[in-house]
Amino acid sequence: MLRFASLLALWAAGSLVCAQTNQEDCPVTGVSIIAHSGEPVGKEQVYDGINMYVTGNTSDTGVLYLTDVFGIQLLENKLLADSFGRAGYLTVAPDMFNGTPAPGDINGQPDFNVTEFLAKHSPEATDPILATTVDFMRTELGVKKVVVTGYCFGGRYAFRMLAEGKGADVGFAAHPSLLEDAEISAIAGPASIAAADADDMTPPERRTQIEALLLDTGFPYTLALYGGTSHGFGVRANVTDPKQKFGKEEAFFQAIRWFGAWA
Repeated sequence: MLRFASLLALWAAGSLVCAQTNQEDCPVTGVSIIAHSGEPVGKEQVYDGINMYVTGNTSDTGVLYLTDVFGIQLLENKLLADSFGRAGYLTVAPDMFNGTPAPGDINGQPDFNVTEFLAKHSPEATDPILATTVDFMRTELGVKKVVVTGYCFGGRYAFRMLAEGKGADVGFAAHPSLLEDAEISAIAGPASIAAADADDMTPPERRTQIEALLLDTGFPYTLALYGGTSHGFGVRANVTDPKQKFGKEEAFFQAIRWFGAWA
C-alpha cells in the first residue's frame, strides 16, 4: 500500500511539473486530439503549380504529410493531417497525384491498373513535387525544420526525403510500401516505423530485413508492430474495431513522440 501511495505521489508530481512547464516540453496525450470523422479544418492552396493541403498554426518545425495512394482527396488523410496540426505542427500535405489519386474503392474497380498508376507516379515524377513542397514550407511558411510522416505509398517517400539534402530532418512511416533497401540505407536522420502484423506487403521476414538495415544506418530508429491491424491502418483503420482504433491512434502518438524527441 505504501509503495502504491509513493507511485501515485510521483505520478502526481510529474503531472504537476508538466503542467507548470512549457507545453512543448510535455508529450501530447489524450485521443481527443485525433479526429476520425468530421469536417477538415485546413485549406488547400497552390504553390508553383502544386496543390497542397495546409493545416495548423505557424511553427518552427513543420510536418510534411505524405499520403497513401488515395491522396489528399481522402477525408481520412485531411483529418489526420489536422491532428498533426492540433499537436502543434504546421502541416502540409501535397497532392502527389495531380488531382488523380487511386479510386477509394480500389478493389472494386476492375479497370484500375495499379501497375500503370505506380509507373506514372514513380520517384522521377514524385520527388520534384516533394522538393517544391519543402521549398514552400521553408520559404513561404517560415518553417526552420521539416519532419516527414508517410503512409503506405507515402511511407516510401518519407524515407527518400530523409536522404542527405532532400529536406527532411526526422522521419516516420506507417506500413510503408515498395520501400527499397537502398532507400533505407541512404537515410541521414532518425526514422520510425509503425507496422501492421497482417501486412502482405511487409511480411515478417521483410520487417526483419528492414530492422537490420535501420540498425546499420547508425541513426536512432524504432519499429513498432501493432497487433490486430492490416495494411493501411495508420489512416484508414476501422475505428469500430478496438484493435484497429488503438493501432491508428497509437501510431499517431508514436510519430508525435518521435518528432518531439529528435526534431
